Amino acid sequence: MFSTKPFLLGYDLLNIREYKTIVFDCDGVILDSNIVKTQAYFRTAKQLGVTDAQAQALVDYHVKLGGVSRYHKFDWLLREVLKQPVTKAAIQIWLDAFAKELEVVLMQCAIAEGLEALKQLTPNATWMVLSGGDQQEIRDLFHKRTLPSGKVLAELFEGGLFGSPDNKDEVLAREKASVHLQFPALFIGDSKYDYEAANKAGLDFVFLSDWTEVDDWKGFCMQHRIQIKKNIRDVMSTQHV
Repeated sequence: MFSTKPFLLGYDLLNIREYKTIVFDCDGVILDSNIVKTQAYFRTAKQLGVTDAQAQALVDYHVKLGGVSRYHKFDWLLREVLKQPVTKAAIQIWLDAFAKELEVVLMQCAIAEGLEALKQLTPNATWMVLSGGDQQEIRDLFHKRTLPSGKVLAELFEGGLFGSPDNKDEVLAREKASVHLQFPALFIGDSKYDYEAANKAGLDFVFLSDWTEVDDWKGFCMQHRIQIKKNIRDVMSTQHV
């Protein structure tokens, strides 16, 4: 049975200790990687021979659909912009080129401050990552990146590291059905899709604003009565330690 209480208002006090599961988006929440991924989409498109306008169309679509799988975005580009047949082989060419672009930059982007302190504050909560990024790429990356304590980033997320090709709705539904995701549960994200996936699955939601690429995030959060925090450290600052 999942939580039926209203979504957290911007002026409510977030008591993060009450949650049994905390789900984190990756880009813009755990890693300051939104901008480098956006740039990588443009570079990938140019490397594969499209025009500047077509590359920018991909970038604009990516930003508009923050949190959505790259599989869908490349399918859209081939189908709607390039007017090319959409095959597994064609998609894989784009996926491979994009992954190569990300190899170096994802190892260099900043990790959110306060993660380990927040983990200590929520010892009874299972943490998991739910990203629009490639699942194997995320798993490899989180086993390479280290925290200030020397711990590997993946160690914080005993609930698992999940990403595409499965979308967030599918993963949340699966984890709920398996009782792996227990309620009350919280999703911490930075995109409209994060909120929509959380809402559909019955999770509370907090929007992090510092690294988001959502242009109208203030209006969106006000419209949907979503609690806003700047970053992970800001989440920590509201807790009575």
